[in-house]
Amino acid sequence: MLYKNIKLLTLFSCMLLLTASCKKFIDINDDPNNLTTAQLSLLLPSTEISMVGNMYQLNSGAATIVQHTIFSSGLSRYQQTGTSFDDSWDGFYTQTFIDIESLIKQGTSQQQWGYVAIAKLEKAYLYSLMVDMWGSVPYNSASMGAENRSPVFEEGAAIYDRLFVLIDEAIADAGKVAGTGLTPASADVIYGGSKDLWIKMANALKLKLFNQVRLVDPAKSAAGIKALLTANLINANSADFTFRFGSSQNPNNRHPWHRSEYQAGKTFYVSQSFSDMLFANDDPRLRYFIYRQHATAGLNNAVNSNGYYGRNPGDGTSVPADQTRRSTFGIYPAGGLYDNAPINNLSPANIFLNNTGATGGLKVVTVTDGTGAGIMPLITNAMVQFMRAEAALTLNTGDNARQRFIDAITANLNSISAYATANGGIPMPATTISGFVAKLTQQYDGAADDAKRLELVMTQKYIATYGNGMEAYNDFRRTGLPQMRELLSPLNSFPMRLYYSQSELSTNSTVIANASQVQTVQQTTPVFWDK
Repeated sequence: MLYKNIKLLTLFSCMLLLTASCKKFIDINDDPNNLTTAQLSLLLPSTEISMVGNMYQLNSGAATIVQHTIFSSGLSRYQQTGTSFDDSWDGFYTQTFIDIESLIKQGTSQQQWGYVAIAKLEKAYLYSLMVDMWGSVPYNSASMGAENRSPVFEEGAAIYDRLFVLIDEAIADAGKVAGTGLTPASADVIYGGSKDLWIKMANALKLKLFNQVRLVDPAKSAAGIKALLTANLINANSADFTFRFGSSQNPNNRHPWHRSEYQAGKTFYVSQSFSDMLFANDDPRLRYFIYRQHATAGLNNAVNSNGYYGRNPGDGTSVPADQTRRSTFGIYPAGGLYDNAPINNLSPANIFLNNTGATGGLKVVTVTDGTGAGIMPLITNAMVQFMRAEAALTLNTGDNARQRFIDAITANLNSISAYATANGGIPMPATTISGFVAKLTQQYDGAADDAKRLELVMTQKYIATYGNGMEAYNDFRRTGLPQMRELLSPLNSFPMRLYYSQSELSTNSTVIANASQVQTVQQTTPVFWDK
């Protein structure tokens, strides 16, 4: 497993890291005890690339659980196995965390504090994500390699406490760097080395963690969030903590959803519940999120529908011969095609999802369609505004929940529009953006109480986080929102945590004796912040 993941990550990094040769990447760790400053400039982007590259299985699986898409029939029916998320788990521990620890150690010894600050923030973000997904995970002894092949699993609450400290350490390390850049721009594929943007990310990450623990420690959560409202937070789309894929086919550095689906053989189905939600609510994002390959295809391979042909969550029936008819990922976030063809069966009352100017046609997608230069939205301006709205409604933080709700939706629509404009799509008209925001604001103002307002906030956040199923999975477990479609044929209860990698359970001596029990408990045991 170690060999498999390092081989895959080396290939993936060579595809994405266009500023350095594959030979140089492979040579990074020739002598991990004597890295030079130049090698740090290669090691940092490799950590960023491997972090996101290893998220593919995790993100796609979590997105299936929350009905954003359907990556796996088993997960769509809440059935997990020891291989459901093993590539992500093994990749994080055999590659990403090892390189992050090397970056921290060598950067500290060389007093390259910008690299250290970024590495600590990567570590804090990724470990918080792993706690959110799996609950208890190896932490202190997890990145020692051959020195400790059986690291102890630690409780998520204790890890969270250490992560708050780690984020503050990273901010302090960044403060040791003179000027505006933590690293050369070419060394940081996320923020181009910008100190200001990494500080914004650090504060946004703290906000996310404080918001995550609000059910189990409301006083700590409220105090932490109140203190951050005047901090240097992500407050513009230009500050989004987002990974941007490339558009090259050789080497292929495109968004993994594009690589998977823009070819003859396909893995995913569109989640019928998600496309139906957007269709029924006159949501203009539908044309950006989903591309129809056929104008009249429909559920169960129907031939007289509107082209939004996906699969219902929990559908356990066999897959028909439909790969040229099923809908697929659109222009956002996977870098596919924008759907500008007329849509059948639109309601006459529709204002924002309509056929005005829809003069395009549809086609069966191929590898040459779209740019593939998609994005992975990790922590965005829209997410930050939604978190602030949630906290204001539930913790009395003194923030303006209504304004944050408005800002969040506006940020998401503007981000999608700007991305589409830059990648061969059609921008969302300004009148559509302002009108759709006004429509949702009217619903917010008409809500009976804060519970109904929170439902609106979380439903819109669920839609806006499309592309990051991990955050939607977190939100649903914490709030039970939005209401999702009941599964057609579930095989298990809703998974409260994810299954561990089977290779971990079969080789880690601290859990081998109870491996089967440990795995079973994952399905029904909430993470520490889920009360």
